[in-house]
Amino acid sequence: MNLADHRIVLTGAGRDFGRALAHHFAGLGAELFLTARTLEAAERTRAEIHARGYEKVHAFACDLSDPASVRAFAKALGERTDRVNVLVNNGARWLEGPDLLSASDEDIVDTLASTGTGTILVTKNLLSLLLASDRPDVVTMVSACGVPGAQHPTAHEAYFAAKHAQRGFTEALSRRLRPRGVRVISLYPPDFNSGRDPLSPQWDTTPRGAHDPLAAQSVIDCITFAISQPRDCYINAFHFEDMHHGTSDHSA
Repeated sequence: MNLADHRIVLTGAGRDFGRALAHHFAGLGAELFLTARTLEAAERTRAEIHARGYEKVHAFACDLSDPASVRAFAKALGERTDRVNVLVNNGARWLEGPDLLSASDEDIVDTLASTGTGTILVTKNLLSLLLASDRPDVVTMVSACGVPGAQHPTAHEAYFAAKHAQRGFTEALSRRLRPRGVRVISLYPPDFNSGRDPLSPQWDTTPRGAHDPLAAQSVIDCITFAISQPRDCYINAFHFEDMHHGTSDHSA
């Protein structure tokens, strides 16, 4: 598959799953606009991709918990490109704790702001660039924690709330934007195995059998499959059977 004509924005690209997704899209030829909470984190991923010989990569700072930072990123992005084909809302704040009292007020606010409000504001501020594309897709990494009735052994209540906010937003957004040709694609994976470095030889030998934990590569394949479909094929959600508790990926 070739994404040479795609311009993709990816939040939370500084580490873990976001970093792996950036390397994957670069290998398919896409032009990438990477964000992380700090510019240094985004630039590290950009430098790795440049070192592999892919030049169409740009780095930006975007603190999803700060509306002014989101607006500044959107403005800078608009000065670099006149359209965006795919927005991947991957950035979020992971928060764990055995009970409600285990997290500070500040951690709770940051979790809700970066995950819920941040997803909404990035999508809102980039909507005009998406609508300028002839094949716009909004992909959001929600989580199984955003599914009603879901349980998780370590996730804090505020994390559940943040992921439910993402779910409510993307469901409403899908209904609103479908008539305008925008596909809104949400993924609800359980904890998945993201512990392998995408630049290591072990990346391509990750076990992906029926009895293995869900691998980051499989989640990446789902995203790639969805955005590569003809426009009449609208896969609005991926739900995964939770067979294992793997190494979770919670990008920031």
